[in-house]
Amino acid sequence: MRVVYLLLFLLLPLPLSVHAEDLGELSANPYNPDSTSNPFGAGSPFKPDGLNNPFSPYGSPFSNQSATNPFATDAPRLYDQQGNYRGKLSTNPYDPDSTSNPYGRYGSPFSPDSIKNPYSPSSPTNPYGRGLRIEGR
Repeated sequence: MRVVYLLLFLLLPLPLSVHAEDLGELSANPYNPDSTSNPFGAGSPFKPDGLNNPFSPYGSPFSNQSATNPFATDAPRLYDQQGNYRGKLSTNPYDPDSTSNPYGRYGSPFSPDSIKNPYSPSSPTNPYGRGLRIEGR
């Protein structure tokens, strides 16, 4: 009986671990291989898990995990170089964490945490800032 409890104790945490998939970097640099602006790197329309591939789960207009589905609730998440959460890369204007919500913390052009604010250090268009990591489920 102790062996059964020991096995349950050891195997219980295994299914609880979640693996985040690295989808590249949101930046305007077309020479960075991890940038979604590089058509031969992470921005390739042929990458199986790419944001620019309309047949991938992260680029399909019908997937719940897609950045292009305006009704997606599980869109890819953005993180800066320090690991701080910077919102969801989504076209859903009603999601409070979406980068397309003009009134939200991560989509407003006036918010210091928004990628739409050109003076924010988390802006991918800021020439002095670094790109944001994109993670999917």
